[in-house]
Amino acid sequence: MNIRIASRNSALALWQTYHIRDLLLALGHSVEIITMKTKGDVILDTPLAKIGGKGLFTKELENAMLEGRADIAVHSLKDVPTTFPNGLKLACVCSREDVSDAMLSMKFKSFNELPNNAKIGTTSLRRRMQLLALRPDLDIISLRGNVNSRISKLRDGEFDAIILAVAGINRLNLSKEVNYISPLNTIAAMGQGALGIEAIDRSDILEAMEFLNDEKSVIETTIERAFVHKLNGGCQAPIGVNASLNGDKIIVKAILGTPDGKEILRDERLFDKSDYKVAGDILADEFINKGAKEILARAEEIASRI
Repeated sequence: MNIRIASRNSALALWQTYHIRDLLLALGHSVEIITMKTKGDVILDTPLAKIGGKGLFTKELENAMLEGRADIAVHSLKDVPTTFPNGLKLACVCSREDVSDAMLSMKFKSFNELPNNAKIGTTSLRRRMQLLALRPDLDIISLRGNVNSRISKLRDGEFDAIILAVAGINRLNLSKEVNYISPLNTIAAMGQGALGIEAIDRSDILEAMEFLNDEKSVIETTIERAFVHKLNGGCQAPIGVNASLNGDKIIVKAILGTPDGKEILRDERLFDKSDYKVAGDILADEFINKGAKEILARAEEIASRI
């Protein structure tokens, strides 16, 4: 069958789209790629939290599917909201890359080597929260744009370091672009490292995507997305959650707080694999009982001033 893929025009989005295209071609499907810019790609001078969060990277792609111009869209799952418009659904979650964050720098080998008041580029409130909790002296500066433009700004000396997802670094083979890449001990965003295929809710399209589903990734990201959904956090809230399936046990680590790093809730829980459909809700309820909703309300107010 012919499958039309809606894609953003950035290097990472196209890598992801071409990756899925090649897998579909190998099964005998024909594939058409429809590229477009989203609102999140165009508005680069404003933090995401102030213009609607990461859903801005999916809206135009969803419209293309709802209007009948495309059948599927390939997303970084961490950018995908936990609810979908009527007529669309999450068709599958592909096998997962490294879920870590990393610090990239031209001058400093590791986070511990950063000088006082170092300029750090990141757009993520989740990363800002965790970095400032460790180092309140850091100067965290909003860094928008595609991966290549962010690295250009680092190389030009605008930042002492920038923070990116290891998955994107690996997929675009960026290790040769900077002098130092150092993994960070932060808790990742929900779905980080996984590709999610959003599709029109039509049986032939959904069946064609089934082969891409990876059980381990589905279990882990189901927990993570349920946790964020229960907290009504959205993609851009300062929430980190990572589920890791090992055998028949799942370790879930979660953190949330204010973007200034001054209020933090953190916990870790072990669940049985068989409980993965309820684990995210259970952990979210525990966080809510500790005041998570109130902290996130303060986080939203602080974010509006950043």
